[in-house]
Amino acid sequence: MILKKLEGKQYLAPWEKAFDRVLTPLEEFIHRQTTSGILLMLFALFSLFLANSQWSDAYHHLLERHFTIGSENFRIDKSIHHWINDGLMAVFFLVVGLELKRELLVGELSNPKQALVPIFAALGGMLVPSLIYLAFNPSGHTLNGWGIPMATDIAFALGTLALLGNRVPKGLLTFLVALAIVDDLGAVIIIALFYTDTLNLSALFTVALVLLLLIILNRGGIRSLTPYLLLGVILWIAMLKSGVHATLAGVLLAFTIPIRPKYDPKHLLSEIEQMTEQIRLLYLKESNIIKNQELRSRVKALGDGIKLVQAPAQILEHKLHLPSAYIVIPIFALANAGVSINWTSIGETLVHPVSIGVTSGLVVGKLLGITGFSWLVVKSGFAQLPEDLTMKHIIGAGLMGGIGFTMSIFIAELGFADYPQDLLMAKTGIILGSLIAGVSGFVWLYFTCDNNSKFP
Repeated sequence: MILKKLEGKQYLAPWEKAFDRVLTPLEEFIHRQTTSGILLMLFALFSLFLANSQWSDAYHHLLERHFTIGSENFRIDKSIHHWINDGLMAVFFLVVGLELKRELLVGELSNPKQALVPIFAALGGMLVPSLIYLAFNPSGHTLNGWGIPMATDIAFALGTLALLGNRVPKGLLTFLVALAIVDDLGAVIIIALFYTDTLNLSALFTVALVLLLLIILNRGGIRSLTPYLLLGVILWIAMLKSGVHATLAGVLLAFTIPIRPKYDPKHLLSEIEQMTEQIRLLYLKESNIIKNQELRSRVKALGDGIKLVQAPAQILEHKLHLPSAYIVIPIFALANAGVSINWTSIGETLVHPVSIGVTSGLVVGKLLGITGFSWLVVKSGFAQLPEDLTMKHIIGAGLMGGIGFTMSIFIAELGFADYPQDLLMAKTGIILGSLIAGVSGFVWLYFTCDNNSKFP
């Protein structure tokens, strides 16, 4: 409303209207729920194309090229592939950590009664797929892949769900988001505990020291994001040297950034009333804000107050959402989804213990785990499903939960870093399982749900 009233009072640059005609539809497209899933799918398909084309060698050679920062005394030398998986993905994990903190403190997971069903569903969706994988891989180094089918890719799952429009209820979206967040938390813990090889104690001491400084900033009421992000870089470097996977620095950093704003909205409204009167009087003296220093300072103070009514963690999550969804994750897919398919031995690949364990875990394990544990906690009387959900919706969520692309590939890269053939089998299982789960979930919900539910 305020913006509409100001439209007649605004200055427009010569080309601004032409730019708006292009940028406004682009912004609307970017903010749609389906867009990130579509972009992720396109990059994954492009990666598959490159890995099975005449440019395959160039594609893999580029990923293995090394990039070094630092000097002789201190340097970080990694391949482009590792910079993506260890560096860029830290941004993704920072966003995951911010989402986790928000949901645990003020979101769907903050109310125990509301959180119980998705929590149990997520636990079942982690436990059963792992057991199914272990049934096909009971011994040997292929045991390392037990964590692969535990993960749910929230971007793909929500993108697929959004394609159904108003055919599914809003509560299903909320349920799937809460489930995926608990799932992500489980994946983070598993990576920290079970996918860490050797530990550097001096680097871990540095990690602990930086964490202590971050906590002191939090408890001291420091709300500027700059010191947190600077210390976050040091935390990432220390974590990289410690032996614990560097991306976990993003989660640890997220949990130290303040989630409580300095001012509540009621206090802000009172301040705005006083400041607007001051601004009005100063404007009557001199209307040109460039000449009127006092007017400019009052406007700046008003802007600072508006910032302080927002939580720093909320601001950072909002700023990083688009870069994470539209830059980090697509690049990760481009670097990691390139599976070279040998069509002459495709039959052997599909029945390999690793690929069949991952596929079965994602498709069958997620369905049985999510649906079964949800049914148990509801039937036991400990919790209730939201009013607009039934078990047919939970079955759909169980199928959608089998889309395990991003985090599953990430865990596969850790578990089979020294076994390229098994890594190939794992990625094949992830792609196949995610495809079957996504299509099955879409078809199930399309034919079992009516078209009267509200879905934004």
